[in-house]
Amino acid sequence: MRVEMAHLRDQGINFAVFGADATNHTDAGRETLLAQLVDAARRNRLRVDKAALAFQESGRISFFGSADLVKYLASRGVPRWTHTLDV
Repeated sequence: MRVEMAHLRDQGINFAVFGADATNHTDAGRETLLAQLVDAARRNRLRVDKAALAFQESGRISFFGSADLVKYLASRGVPRWTHTLDV
């Protein structure tokens, strides 16, 4: 699976946003997917302090991940993709 991601740094925090959703659309599935994607990003030598998924749900963009990062993204939207991961 190929996943678009944004790897950014703001206020000294490195964060990653992945354009993906779990196939079963559950919180447990999303938690597992997010952990896998963070591991893949770190294997590619990217520092990730916080992470979130960004996906379309009911016709709008939704976020899942670190609570403060989700709040930040909800006010700013999905950042521009900077990398692609093959998972």
